[in-house]
Amino acid sequence: MPVKMLLLLVLVGTCLDHPRTLAQTTSPGQSTTNSEAGIDRDVQLMRQDIRSQVKQLIAANLKLTDTEATKFWPVYDQFTADLAKINDQRYALIKEYSDEWRTMTDDQASSLARRYLALDEQVAQLRTKYLPVFNQAVRGTRVATFFQLDRRIQEMIDLQLASQLPLAQEQQ
Repeated sequence: MPVKMLLLLVLVGTCLDHPRTLAQTTSPGQSTTNSEAGIDRDVQLMRQDIRSQVKQLIAANLKLTDTEATKFWPVYDQFTADLAKINDQRYALIKEYSDEWRTMTDDQASSLARRYLALDEQVAQLRTKYLPVFNQAVRGTRVATFFQLDRRIQEMIDLQLASQLPLAQEQQ
């Protein structure tokens, strides 16, 4: 498991470096439409790959029986589809932040922070919504293990993301 987790972190680090790179390499007068579209496409592909890797990690560590797997994976797929919608919003915020981090006003910074925290709340609400759905699919210990894995993986991704994003700059 540690090797797989390390591999995931490397992949996530590669994926999440794009917003910072965009913020640091684009000059104000430079057209970024093509480069942003390319970065968006690359990030989308990497996000799909990360979701696949996460699913493999969960499968390797959850140890479902065939009967449990038949019930669990459709719920998991719906959960991750709903989570991806929230993460689309998170990525949009990261892009917005990467465009503004050097010059943002106090109001912009507060707005970004508020919206980011609201997304965290949406993720918590989504997990709460799916807890009984997972409990109907598989027994409680499997559900608890899944949510432990889900949180651990998300925490590693969040840590990697935080290490890639520069701190907001105070206006002088």
